[in-house]
Amino acid sequence: MTVKPNLNKNDILAAYQYRHACKEFDPNNKISKEDFNFILETGRLSPSSFGFEPWKFIVVQNKEIREKIKTVSWGAQKQLPTASHFVIILSRTKEHLNYDSEYVQSFMKNVQNLPDDVIATKSKFYEDFIKHDFKLEESNRLFFEWGARQTYIALGNMMTAASMIGIDSCPIEGFKKEAVEDILKKEKLIPQTGFGISCMVAFGYRIQDPRPKTRQTLDAIVEWVE
Repeated sequence: MTVKPNLNKNDILAAYQYRHACKEFDPNNKISKEDFNFILETGRLSPSSFGFEPWKFIVVQNKEIREKIKTVSWGAQKQLPTASHFVIILSRTKEHLNYDSEYVQSFMKNVQNLPDDVIATKSKFYEDFIKHDFKLEESNRLFFEWGARQTYIALGNMMTAASMIGIDSCPIEGFKKEAVEDILKKEKLIPQTGFGISCMVAFGYRIQDPRPKTRQTLDAIVEWVE
């Protein structure tokens, strides 16, 4: 039986207050293996549409590869050299995410452990979703963008979990997507097809406190319909 959590709401909100987009980290302060595995586990346990987990996490610790990525990543100039851990989050593409793909069919059978009749039913629902509900077949790019949106759920969970244990992070979109993908392909870190870069994220420990957090009020962003 799954244990129901009993967390303190104030501690959770404190973690959200503590989290910020850290632009530069203490290069001498490294995250422990145990703590970083915890962060990765929160990404692994994140929800995804149909439960198909369209993500992959590439943890880049190699300094030479980081330097190559830095040359085409204007938004990671300080993070790449100083982060304790640097993660590139990939999204699967149409090749993997289409309703009849080997990945989806194998996933239902070998990961979700569904019986054949349930696989057939779920496959039909998924086909209708792709063709009619979200109309993903209109463009190969739509499949990638749909998968990428789901990777941001894992991204948010990992950053929040990190903050809960006093670890800083910074989500990064400031990079030339095709150029970084070319680097990863040349380094044989990703295959030639089937994946694209959704975003990057750096983890470590801050070297200075950020300015106070600014956000809109709840009244400005929430509308109740009763």
